[in-house]
Amino acid sequence: MIPLLFLASLLALPADTFGAPTNVVPVSGQAISLLRRNEPRDVTERGALARSQRDNLIAKYGGLTKRRRSEGYNLITDQGYDSSYYGSLAIGTPAVSFDVILDTGSSDLWVASSSCGTSCGSIATYNPSSSSTFQNLSTPFSIVYGSGSAEGYVAQDTVQMAGFSVSSQGFAVVDAVSQSLLTSPVSGLLGLAWETLATSGQMPLWQSLASNSAWDSALFAVQLTRYTNDSSAQDLEPGGVINMGYTNSSLYTGSIDYIDIPGTPSYWYIPLTSMTVQGNSITIASGTTVAIDTGTTNIGGPASSIEAIYAQIPNSQPATGEWEGYYSYPCSTTVNVEVSFGGNTWSISPADFAYTQTSSTECIGAFFETSTGTGIPSWIFGDAFLKNVYSVFRYNPASIGFANLSSVALAENGAGGTVPSATIGTVSAAVTNTSDAPRRHALSASLSTLLFLVFSAVFLL
Repeated sequence: MIPLLFLASLLALPADTFGAPTNVVPVSGQAISLLRRNEPRDVTERGALARSQRDNLIAKYGGLTKRRRSEGYNLITDQGYDSSYYGSLAIGTPAVSFDVILDTGSSDLWVASSSCGTSCGSIATYNPSSSSTFQNLSTPFSIVYGSGSAEGYVAQDTVQMAGFSVSSQGFAVVDAVSQSLLTSPVSGLLGLAWETLATSGQMPLWQSLASNSAWDSALFAVQLTRYTNDSSAQDLEPGGVINMGYTNSSLYTGSIDYIDIPGTPSYWYIPLTSMTVQGNSITIASGTTVAIDTGTTNIGGPASSIEAIYAQIPNSQPATGEWEGYYSYPCSTTVNVEVSFGGNTWSISPADFAYTQTSSTECIGAFFETSTGTGIPSWIFGDAFLKNVYSVFRYNPASIGFANLSSVALAENGAGGTVPSATIGTVSAAVTNTSDAPRRHALSASLSTLLFLVFSAVFLL
């Protein structure tokens, strides 16, 4: 039972504490709260997680009629001391909620099927026969990550997220996954990049909404919390918020600095124009690009650049074993990094530079070596960067924006509190696919009340 005094204190908090729109007339809207993944306390396990991340990046980057618009937000779950941020959505009729990794570095929505068998363990699975709106498109689906693969088929069903309901949304039903790729209660992944990357050939959920004016503004924005430097942090903590269809001015200060995506959008990538470490400039080649990826914990880059970064840190050295590609450095050293994408300069907190501690004196840095394929961004900026800014992903013009975090947002770092729990909630904006082509959606949105779709999940690697 929740103590009445605690419940009363929650109700007394201002709405903007939870990412709700301020100074606006009530509209239909929602946001996703993220929970962090459980961080391995053992250094060996942490090293295995680091290796998995490095391998994942190499695999990942190597190779409707509208009526009214709306906005919304969902709370996020932060798990494992900032190792992962993910949330929930609901699929089918009747709707069933699933926890999924939120990933701006890929474009497919997929969930484990009830026919997955022992390879899916005890995770919640999607049962097509239980949904009256399920449609099998009979198209094979297969996707490979550094830590495993998933196979199944492409289908359509009603998908709900942040108070938006999209009927006939394309996604993949996975009936075979590599061992340990999914751990309860995470059931799949929601790709938030562009359709051009979709292995399933289906338009991503966010793009279905944004491209057909279902949102007040064709964008979504992310604010992530920090617990990596909090010695009293729990495995699961409140992780921030995703604002859909609007930006929340209570979470940032100043203006949003937008940088256009060059060429045809695929990844959320922008130019990287400058970087300093300990006040010293790191050489950045002309034309260097960086992908902004919520699905990656740390920051990957070319070996020569990573070497140059740690050259600015006395007594740093390449790590070995599970930590190959990373560097160690004295924990007593405060490392300051600043980056620019052609506009403002953004700082990365020393707390985020320190990925983990391997001994009483040695730390592992968040910047690590990786290689990407031809035509793919050579840098991948994950959560170690994103925790330091309010990030906006805009549909048109295709661009990424950053702004400084407000005192309201910063106060959430290490603050603890009630971890969001998975719920389905009430739909406040409905989207209907009236197109014959499964990859194109005509949208119909209706307004009602604000919805919190909160997420609680544990994803152990």
